[in-house]
Amino acid sequence: MKSPVEYLSGHVFEARRPRREMQPVVAYYTAVQAIEQALADAEKYKYLLMRALRRHDQDVAAATTAASSPSFFDDDAAVRPLYPNQELLAA
Repeated sequence: MKSPVEYLSGHVFEARRPRREMQPVVAYYTAVQAIEQALADAEKYKYLLMRALRRHDQDVAAATTAASSPSFFDDDAAVRPLYPNQELLAA
């Protein structure tokens, strides 16, 4: 996402106000165009963010339904060690 300065990067010029130092100045029309561009970019980023949130919600919903569905493992099944007792003691 652009910073506010990047929208006006090529359109700023310096002008001197009476009895003051040089100050950066932007034309009104250029400022209006920069604001319109910033709003268009914000709308695009809003769309992308909302799409990402919807996808995340779908993924979370799918994960919770998969987790809540019964598994093919029996909870009462006996658990057997992977290694015989002798190798377990050697480690």
